[in-house]
Amino acid sequence: MSRIGKMPVVIPAGVTVTFNGGIITVKGGKGTLTQKVDGDILIKVEGAHALVEKGRDVAELEAKHGLYRALLHNMVVGVSEGYTKSLKVNGVGWKVAKQGKKLVMNIGFSHPVEFEEPAGVTLTCPTPNEIVVAGIDKTLVGQTAANIRKFRVPEPYHGYGIAYSDEVIERKEGKTGGKGKK
Repeated sequence: MSRIGKMPVVIPAGVTVTFNGGIITVKGGKGTLTQKVDGDILIKVEGAHALVEKGRDVAELEAKHGLYRALLHNMVVGVSEGYTKSLKVNGVGWKVAKQGKKLVMNIGFSHPVEFEEPAGVTLTCPTPNEIVVAGIDKTLVGQTAANIRKFRVPEPYHGYGIAYSDEVIERKEGKTGGKGKK
């Protein structure tokens, strides 16, 4: 039994949730999101709550029950508050800047790396060593941040790379310069 699927989703003021023809539509102050739903999952909106229900008891639907409840919750939070991911750039002479719809990164390569801002996501650079990814779709924000991080994954010896702002990089000691074998 899915414990997450049984919990109701609280719908804040200014957000509307509709379910029609197997598609959930959530509208709010920041935008609109839609999600296709399996045919045997039903979404019932009752006042300020939305409930996700299974049409029948099958093991396959048990797994999807909690999934669609979590997706609905993420959509409601996205259109009302939005999501952000913050990245920090650490390296000697490394910097990032926003030029139009492109993020231009000087991250230790012989050329600047350009990253096009995807639709539905806004990229900002409050400082030359910080990137903020914001949007209403949680999966799109997280995937965009992961794609930016892939250009230079943090390395454990000096800590150079692009890391999430709350990420802890386990540092290694490196070579000790001890004596050779006898």
